[in-house]
Amino acid sequence: MARNYLSAIARVLLGVVMLLTGLNKIFWFAPMPHMSPALSAFMGALKETGYFLPFIGIVEATGGALLLVNRFVPLAITILAPVLVNILGVRPFLNLKGFPLAFILIALDVYLAWVYRDAFRSMFEGRGVKVKRIAEPEGLKGALLK
Repeated sequence: MARNYLSAIARVLLGVVMLLTGLNKIFWFAPMPHMSPALSAFMGALKETGYFLPFIGIVEATGGALLLVNRFVPLAITILAPVLVNILGVRPFLNLKGFPLAFILIALDVYLAWVYRDAFRSMFEGRGVKVKRIAEPEGLKGALLK
């Protein structure tokens, strides 16, 4: 029972943070926090492309919204993972100030992946899932043999 509450809290926390930061990358309704000059230059370059920062915002907002409505949670975990890894990867090189928050977000995502591990089990099988072949129509078999 406590596990259900803990996973719901993790899902909602990660969902709120990702939804709001994603929407902010698209609509710029909140000022960005103070950043180091290197991180400011990096974010400025992403913004100058004209598409990449809004694309990241769409991915973050979509993942956050899916987590909040509790639908397609394994998909949300999967699409947020590369974004969170990059957020964590940027911090040691460009701005250490945000490292604890990035680490907490990664921990929430990893915890949710563990909770939903059965949804990911087939991705880690050595051999693919056996799929029965659909029967071919008789006319097609004859045409292929000729």
